[in-house]
Amino acid sequence: MLKQSLQQRLLQKLSPQQIQVIKMLELPTLQLEERIKKELEENPVLEEGGGEEEYQDDNQNEEIAEKDNDKEEFSLEDYMNDEDIPSYKLSAQNYSKDDKHEEIPFSGGTTFHEVLISQLGLRILPPQKMALTEYLIGNIDEDGYLRRDIDNIVDDLAFSTGIETSFEELVELLRVIQDFDPAGVGARDLQECLLLQIERRGKHNPDVKLAKQILKKHFEEFTRKHYDKIQKRLNVNDEDFKCAIDEILKLNPKPGGAFNNPMEKASPTIIPDFMLEEQDGDLFLSLNSRNVPELHVSRSYSEMLHDYSKNKKNQSREQKDAAMFVKQKLDSAKWFIDAIKQRQNTLLLTMNAIIDFQREYFYEGDEKKLKPMILKDIAEITGLDISTISRVSNSKYIQTHFGIFSLKYFFSEGMQTDSGEEVSTREIKKILQECVDGEDKRKPLTDDKLAAILKEKSYQIARRTVAKYREQLNIPVARLRKEL
Repeated sequence: MLKQSLQQRLLQKLSPQQIQVIKMLELPTLQLEERIKKELEENPVLEEGGGEEEYQDDNQNEEIAEKDNDKEEFSLEDYMNDEDIPSYKLSAQNYSKDDKHEEIPFSGGTTFHEVLISQLGLRILPPQKMALTEYLIGNIDEDGYLRRDIDNIVDDLAFSTGIETSFEELVELLRVIQDFDPAGVGARDLQECLLLQIERRGKHNPDVKLAKQILKKHFEEFTRKHYDKIQKRLNVNDEDFKCAIDEILKLNPKPGGAFNNPMEKASPTIIPDFMLEEQDGDLFLSLNSRNVPELHVSRSYSEMLHDYSKNKKNQSREQKDAAMFVKQKLDSAKWFIDAIKQRQNTLLLTMNAIIDFQREYFYEGDEKKLKPMILKDIAEITGLDISTISRVSNSKYIQTHFGIFSLKYFFSEGMQTDSGEEVSTREIKKILQECVDGEDKRKPLTDDKLAAILKEKSYQIARRTVAKYREQLNIPVARLRKEL
């Protein structure tokens, strides 16, 4: 049985202004510049400049300074009786879903596959073989490999295009592609890729001959760096073996990567959000706002709305709609300016708290001086929520006198030494890195040995924890760090 009843509940909802502030906090400096440019384009009430004009409403002072003679004047009539502008564009959501948003295509240059097709054009092949070879090229990935099984390609051609071919014919045509540049293109696995490249080197060079023998007959041992086993089986001296390995290491495991894909965006340039300077033993923090303009509300639009508020009793429906549009834009501009200011205050408050917490580190830049610090520590100091601290530290950078660092860099967990002193896990990782950098590459340090070294330095860490830190530092296992 359905029953109707009234319930009273207390809910916490974010206002549009609060949502705007939250989104602003997440933006790094470069994206903030773009966001401000977009707002300036969309809202005619918002202007750049050092002046700070607050628009007046009915509850504020009615005295407004006189207009400058050289200032362009506006009136409500500018937003009325325009037959070319539909009524929906006078509302806040002023874009129709029927509006076209066309993007202008641009030329991206020559792609990797186009380079291969151009080389195919220089070969004399029957039309069907030319089409089959072009189809094979289309199946080569960006690294330069044909990773699809040829039998599957035979089936695809039969079902999708009706072209009958065979495994042997496609392998023959694949050999044609493997003769293209860059060397190694069209390989089906890493071993074939390296062998295709070594074939093009000096065939009479003894080092190349030995390298080819290693790749052909001892590839699995080579990938596992079992050099002692290979050297013993081939019965070669240390110098010749090292020269052969050096020849292999010169080869490119991803031949397609030699071609830059112009369709991919370049890595973004890091622009610091904070600037930290040291002068006479003191630290000075500032926001990097060189490309972020000062904003203010247009006086002309403020006065336009003020004039309307004094005579709104005798206004027509069109004038009221136009006035409502202007007021919406004025409110939006004021909210945007307030959001920018609140963002700046929150960023400075958070960064100052981080500097105070890690002051010893920021003076010297010594990684070992970094104290254990988590988001909760800064949240307690600033009185802000942990989620706010997370948004501030995400995608933000600070420029110091010893380099540019991500804010996330300063956060790390902690552990205690034998003496009870709390140290950052970053300090332990730095010691691990130093141990690996200084090890004998013929006999790299295992995780057990690294744990023993840390234990000697009063850091009680289990082997599995050493392995975790090593992986976080992108250091391979001892066997793969072995060198001749």
